[in-house]
Amino acid sequence: MKRLFAAALLCTALAAPAFAQTAAPAPVTSAAPATDWTVKPEWISAHVRFLAGPELQGRGSATRDEAIAAAYVAARFQGYGLQPVPGTDGYLQKVKVIRPRLDGEPKLVVGGKMIAGAKLLFGGAERVEGVATLYMGDDGAELPAGDVILAGGPRLSTMAALRATRGRKTKLLVLRESDETQKLWSRLGERPRLDAYLASQAPEDGVSVVVLPAAAFDRAAKAAGKPVTMTLPGLVREEVETTNAIGYLPGTDPKAGVILLAAHVDHLGVQPGGTVMYGANDDASGVAAVLELAHALSSGKRHKRGILFAAFGAEEMGGFGSRAFAAAPPVPLGDIVANLAFEMIGAQDPKLPAGTMMITGFERSTLGPALVERGALVAKDPYPEQNFFARSDNYQLALRGVVAHTISGWAVTPTYHSPQDTIANLDIPFMTRAVQSLIGPVRWLAEGDYRPDWTPGGKPGE
Repeated sequence: MKRLFAAALLCTALAAPAFAQTAAPAPVTSAAPATDWTVKPEWISAHVRFLAGPELQGRGSATRDEAIAAAYVAARFQGYGLQPVPGTDGYLQKVKVIRPRLDGEPKLVVGGKMIAGAKLLFGGAERVEGVATLYMGDDGAELPAGDVILAGGPRLSTMAALRATRGRKTKLLVLRESDETQKLWSRLGERPRLDAYLASQAPEDGVSVVVLPAAAFDRAAKAAGKPVTMTLPGLVREEVETTNAIGYLPGTDPKAGVILLAAHVDHLGVQPGGTVMYGANDDASGVAAVLELAHALSSGKRHKRGILFAAFGAEEMGGFGSRAFAAAPPVPLGDIVANLAFEMIGAQDPKLPAGTMMITGFERSTLGPALVERGALVAKDPYPEQNFFARSDNYQLALRGVVAHTISGWAVTPTYHSPQDTIANLDIPFMTRAVQSLIGPVRWLAEGDYRPDWTPGGKPGE
């Protein structure tokens, strides 16, 4: 029965190249306030069971399964009485993305000599050139500047080194193989994570990361100060399509602004070897939260402010659903009063007070404290070193000035990006209570004139 339903939803999802043709429901009308709305755990569970069930095979970014999941969300939006965004003709937005893949091995030349055994972890540039700078320390924060960095410290963190290249002109980071790089290669499915980009935009310049076997790295290190060239002769660029589902609850005052509640609908899909990454927590749980907030907030009288509800596609591939939304928003970005994204709310973090979730970048704006004052079960992010604020869909809005944060449960849960991220490992009662706690605060935000502000230095880029 679920397979037939999924097929029917897919027909809806693929009905049009931009926004799918879907008849708009009647406008939302005033009614008695829903003061006693109760979120039911079976509603939460039903959403997650469909989205993270075996039929959708992990909802891989820009796949048929992701499109089915987005169509399910769109159908729920329409069923709750949401409308398409004004100026569009449906609930589904199709976004074209260029996704590179590498058919072959990278070729690395250091000091005029070919270095064998290179494995590309991250990147996308077809050709990189520069002069080698050697760093054998263990502190990523002390990574030197340069076009090409050879980093071989025995205790150097790969991710710390990569973070250290941000904001610099580093083109290539060459690492000495370690247990950490081997585990990372395995987590990537033993294939490089290449930089995709929106078909409507030029590709961004990013850093490429290569790992060399220990002996090969030691040979390359002797050529410090000499030219380095890396090429990807087997690079193929293919165009794929991701899907956003967007619903709109209009407000009574068009000048009062709009609130955006969002999550990402995709996950990692089927990995090499046939392993399914179900993505129940990441991020079917967040989508369930958005759906049940839409269910609750559409149940009573119209609010002063409009509310946009979105399920973005291709977050795992680089946040391309939210990138497309931010690049061509269906409402002016200046009209978006605040954005709350929901990411991995399916488990309680033992570092947080019992029953609460965290808000990434809590201290960056006045939004989090205001929600707490109104009863939201949220708290500060206990992992500031992880920079979660910049690692979810909220960041694309924040970069453009919108006060935007992500609400998460246990961001470092052991099931993260693993086949064990299934509904069996979710805490449905916790999720239910958490979503319930947000209805009143979000309704307050939608009813009043309060507009959150960035705190000094909190806005990205300041």
